[in-house]
Parts: sequence; structure tokens; C-alpha cells
Amino acid sequence: MKKQLNPYLILLLFVPFLISSCSQPASKESEEVEIVEPENFGGLALYTVREAMSADAKGTLQKVADAGYAYVEAAGYSEGKFYGMEPAEFKSYMESIGLTARSSHMGMVNLENADQLIADTKAAGIEYFVIPVPPMGMFTFGPDGMGMKGSPEELVEILNTLGEKCAAAGLKLLYHNHDFEFMENENGVVVADYILENTDPAQVNFQMDLFWVTKAGANPMEYFAKYPGRFKAWHVKDMNPEGEFAPVGTGSINFAQILAQKEQAGMELYFVEQDRTFDLDPLEAIKISHKGIKDFGFN
Repeated sequence: MKKQLNPYLILLLFVPFLISSCSQPASKESEEVEIVEPENFGGLALYTVREAMSADAKGTLQKVADAGYAYVEAAGYSEGKFYGMEPAEFKSYMESIGLTARSSHMGMVNLENADQLIADTKAAGIEYFVIPVPPMGMFTFGPDGMGMKGSPEELVEILNTLGEKCAAAGLKLLYHNHDFEFMENENGVVVADYILENTDPAQVNFQMDLFWVTKAGANPMEYFAKYPGRFKAWHVKDMNPEGEFAPVGTGSINFAQILAQKEQAGMELYFVEQDRTFDLDPLEAIKISHKGIKDFGFN
């Protein structure tokens, strides 16, 4: 009579083999890790590529995305449209190519058209409504540079009114500076200080243009310390030895030092901008600047 093997004994004999097979190192194929390209980051002020936007807005926006940017600031609103597109169409196209419009310069705003401009900005999915210069005919430009007519009190009254309207619509109002706001006027008043001290932070804040502040001889970090949390957005552009605009990382502005104070500043977003690129194609300049913001750690 044949002896039958105990089934438990058979199981015990196979356990070592099972453990051994489970503990074998993975094959090379399973060890390979998929390399994921870094996502786009940072913003671009479309004013930099304004001529290309006028010629081919959609094609240029695709090139902006291809250059590595994640969001933009519009500067092409006219007659209810952004770069010839209805607000909803502009928003939809941006989303289709992986971009977001976070901000828009609305220099044509006045107290009569403000409600319509605010509604269109909101319909485009834009969060920041930016006043790029003193509005309603107050801005001046001539051989002696930029400036403003009217008083700081008048400017603040307009900004407070527009800020209240924006806040009611769920938008955030920012004032964008040039150099003259950071220099004393004929009455010894620094307009930037007057704005910051006479507006409600819940309704009016600044988009600090780091180039123009530097050009005025002011120190951005001193302003961050004096008025913490008021500089929600930045324009980032460099300065060459002649004091002109330059791609980020090719000039003299110490962006690393400024960036280290972003929390004190209240910075929520930033935009590369270069008002003029001279002999350099703007679409090439924005690529150089994108590498620059990466090298400084903006991403």
C-alpha cells in the first residue's frame, strides 16, 4: 500500500520557493521611471509681444505657452474684446493651450465704462484688474519723461472708487507704477506712498514694476518692509548698463535678493515684461527671460 504525502508537508516544501520568487529584484523594465517634463511656470505680460499679438493673437499665445509660461497678463482689450476675441472665447482658447489669463491692464477705464470693463474682465476669467497709469487723462508723457497732472488726492479718489467696484464684482484692483510715482513731486509728495497710505488694502494694492522702482532710485525691499502685503504682483524685467530694459538675468537687478522677500511683499504672481527689446526679437527675449526667472528661483 502506497503512502500518501501529507498535503501540509507539500505546502511547507513550496513556501521557500514562493518567498524567494516574491523577493526577486524587479526587472529592468519595471525599474525604469518615466521622466516627466517640468510643468510651465511663471507669467508673461503680453505687452512685451504686443506687435506679434496684433498680427496673430492665437499663434502668439501658443508660442508663449511653448516658451514655458503658465499664465499671462493681457494688454489688448478694446470694444468688449480681448485681442479680438469675446471674453468667453479668449478664456476658452487660453485653456485649450494650457495658459491662464490672470491679470489685465485696463488703462482706458473711467468712471463711466468701469462697470462694463469689470464685467468683461470677470467673464474672461481674469482675477486682477490693473490700472497701468494714472487714468482718465491724468497721465502725461513728454521730453522730460512720464508724470501726471492733477493731485494725488484726485488719483486716490478714483482708485478707491474703482477698487470698491472691483471688490464688489470679486476682482482685485492693482495700480501699476512707473518711476515718477516713487519720486517726490513738486510738492514733496511721493505719490506711491500717498496711494498706499490712503487706500484700503482690501480694495486697492500695487503691481510693483521692479525696473521702474529701481530706475527711480527707490529700494523695493524697503517698500516691502514699510507696506507689507501690499505688492500682490510684480513686473520682472532687468536693467542693462545703460539703464535700459533687458531680459531677466542679463542685467544688474538683484532679483534673488528681492525674491527672498516675496512673502513680506505679499507677492501672489509675477510677470516677465520688457517694454522694448531693441534688436532682439520679443519672442526670443521672452525665452531668455524665462531661463532667467528659473535661474533666480521664481519657479
